[in-house]
Amino acid sequence: MTHLTLSDFERDALPTLTQYASIPCLSPAFDAAWSENGYIDQAMELLANWVREREFNDVEIEIHRIEGRTPLMTVTIGATNPGEGTCVLYGHMDKQPPLGDWSEGLAPYQPVRRGDRLYARGVADDGYSTFAAILALEAMEREGIGHSRCVVLIEASEESGSPDLDAYLDLLKAQLGRVELMICLDSGALTYDRLWVTTSLRGVINIELTVSVLEYGQHSGSASGVIPSSFRILRQLLERVEDSSTGDILIPELYGEIPEYVKDSAEEVAREFGDVLARELPALEGLKLMGSSAADRIVRRTWHPTLSVVGMAGIPDPSIAGNVLRPFTSAVLSFRVPPNIDANKAGQAVIKALTENVPSNARVEASFLTGEGWVAPELAPWLAAALDQGSIEAFGRKPGFTGEGGSIPFLGELAKRYPEVQFVATGVLGPQSNAHAIDEMLDLPTAVGVTNAVVTILTAHAQSKES
Repeated sequence: MTHLTLSDFERDALPTLTQYASIPCLSPAFDAAWSENGYIDQAMELLANWVREREFNDVEIEIHRIEGRTPLMTVTIGATNPGEGTCVLYGHMDKQPPLGDWSEGLAPYQPVRRGDRLYARGVADDGYSTFAAILALEAMEREGIGHSRCVVLIEASEESGSPDLDAYLDLLKAQLGRVELMICLDSGALTYDRLWVTTSLRGVINIELTVSVLEYGQHSGSASGVIPSSFRILRQLLERVEDSSTGDILIPELYGEIPEYVKDSAEEVAREFGDVLARELPALEGLKLMGSSAADRIVRRTWHPTLSVVGMAGIPDPSIAGNVLRPFTSAVLSFRVPPNIDANKAGQAVIKALTENVPSNARVEASFLTGEGWVAPELAPWLAAALDQGSIEAFGRKPGFTGEGGSIPFLGELAKRYPEVQFVATGVLGPQSNAHAIDEMLDLPTAVGVTNAVVTILTAHAQSKES
């Protein structure tokens, strides 16, 4: 059954989503002056005002603020079906930075629609989520479909690793009540032809590492050969944690046992879709990809530890690079780790490897932040049936199930607090959605399909309580 059409979404959501897209509400990790700049508050108020225009029998809209932390919005919608228990629908509205120059005709904060795709930073990750959750519930009430008590929770620090979320979960413990179902709308999709359900998420360890050798830079002609290069020492340290010839991680604490069902699922996906990751990623022609097969690449992306150097400092732009032996080199290391390991313990092991017995006795400073991975619990029969029905009705195909290589710290934290709760992690981040990269894109029909699937899931939850 179709509850919303693309025309409905264009009329009810797209104007405000487009306004949101124009606001540079960067996550605190990328805007230290976020509070003074006011963009997060501006965007949150915009979303709250849009929700206030929707029609519900019993709704309470609150923007919560804890001093020194980003705001968080809850939309509490009273049950229209008898029974206790709460469904939580999660999204976030903070954004990643632009990353670089976007393609011709596109810009991070100047939304552009091309066909059924909207281009701007944050529209797919995760600005659409407020609209999907609210429109799904509004459709249910409009059509007289019973639902349990629901809380739509929109946070503003997810792209920084959700450092503010725990404090709000403590604050809202009584308001959330007995949580029975959590729907996360911040995940990915391998294709746009069905509902994709996330079965696992890797954890993340971000390390800021600085190697220093001088109080200030020196002419390379006078210092080289005497003062060791900070970059060379950085290379040596990185070789302790990663084999540069293969990309394999060398710290045992970063590995977890890969379940057989993960490998079997990867084989099934590869049989149906072929080498979907090779097609999805914009690799240069002729590049030799990691992994021995399509299935192996799926497993590597979702359950293998990896290292990406995502930032560097102390290195001048080539246009102003002089013949100077630089005083320091800094790097930001992003480790993705398996869903089933202790990310904090793994981070401590990496720090130990990077800071003990440093070559040439150079000064090394290192700090780290972690986000835990997540493995979805077994689906209850009613939820498995609802996912099938929701995907078929919204997309015409049964759902797909796969792990994701990214992290959603919210899910790991909530799984600890509510270990018996049913989880659905889904989203719109499919091919060419470019989350965190240039030219981020929201596929509008997929957003509508996910919204309709949420209606089916919430309907099934309410009905499961009647039986």
